[in-house]
Amino acid sequence: MKTRILILGAGFGGLELSTQLSEALGESADVTLIDKSDGFMFGFTKLDVMFGLADAKPVRMPYAKFVKPGVRFRRETITAIDPAARRVTTDMGAYEADHLVVALGAEYDFAATPGLTDVNEFYSTAGAEKLRDLLPRFERGRALIGVCGAPFKCPPAPSECALMLHDYLEQRGVRQACEISMVLPLSAPVPPSPETSRALIAAFAERDIAFYAGKRIAAVDAKRGVATCDDGAEMPFDLFIGVPKHRVPQVVLDSGLAQDGWIPVKPRTLETRYEAVYAVGDGANTGTPKAGVFAERAAKAVASALIAKIKGGAATEYDGFGTCYIEFGGGRIGKVEVDFFSGPKPTGTYHEPSTALREDKDEFGSFRRARWFGM
Repeated sequence: MKTRILILGAGFGGLELSTQLSEALGESADVTLIDKSDGFMFGFTKLDVMFGLADAKPVRMPYAKFVKPGVRFRRETITAIDPAARRVTTDMGAYEADHLVVALGAEYDFAATPGLTDVNEFYSTAGAEKLRDLLPRFERGRALIGVCGAPFKCPPAPSECALMLHDYLEQRGVRQACEISMVLPLSAPVPPSPETSRALIAAFAERDIAFYAGKRIAAVDAKRGVATCDDGAEMPFDLFIGVPKHRVPQVVLDSGLAQDGWIPVKPRTLETRYEAVYAVGDGANTGTPKAGVFAERAAKAVASALIAKIKGGAATEYDGFGTCYIEFGGGRIGKVEVDFFSGPKPTGTYHEPSTALREDKDEFGSFRRARWFGM
């Protein structure tokens, strides 16, 4: 009987895990990948959508094109997870597995921040499209980019948003009539890399962007045009651009897998407290950032473990390494390489912004588009 491997979620983690298993095991294993969506989109493209640099439909990759030997994709909504029995129920049926991998990512908890639903956010595709239509009408006043909780996906994204907003307003000739502020609950824009953080803070200062670290947006009053921080400070705005608080999907909370909003795992193996159940990606509490590159790297470790169990041999553990590209505006992109597990504390290597690094970022996307979807 074939080994049954069930993967929940077709983001960076689920796609790479399925691909690795297909390459190593082919038709000798029974791999099922489940996701409720019809396609995948890189998170960083939402900023492009927001600023009118791309349309969502062309950059979205349909799961119908994800075709791998030994892998079945099912577009279904997961309604229950029993990690002890490794049994999953969907709106279309039920599945049982010898190995279960939860890669459902993080969802946005709008209710955790009073008033957030009355303003704007750019982390969802719909939110980015709404801002794309709204921004051309913003010609003067105070723009506030506010993060409502940590951890959140792609830590550099709010900084990128601020720098790209500066460029956008400059190009329209209205920057001098506008103020830009950013509120971030982290101690720095990229805490593991002081050099990257210093470069971003210098870029903010150069562009007259006010930066407030170590505080989060606790409530928003759209009628008054005021956001309240967790320290009680009020910040007025004419345009609010938010990052919602994150948490695992409700079905994961209901399963008992999560603690304090996230799934606890062994950081190097991604094993949960349930036998033969793993978690990768944004929903797993690994101690590394919630970003696609880390989900992909963790998925490779789980693939290695499963392949070793089925075929024999040694498994490779998750190394906690990732590379993030950062939009600095003006067509320039910086890069930071972060290593979380090699030393006593996380380290980051900063690469100064350049137009040449845009080619690297483009290659990052095109390689995965081809690898996963043959596009």
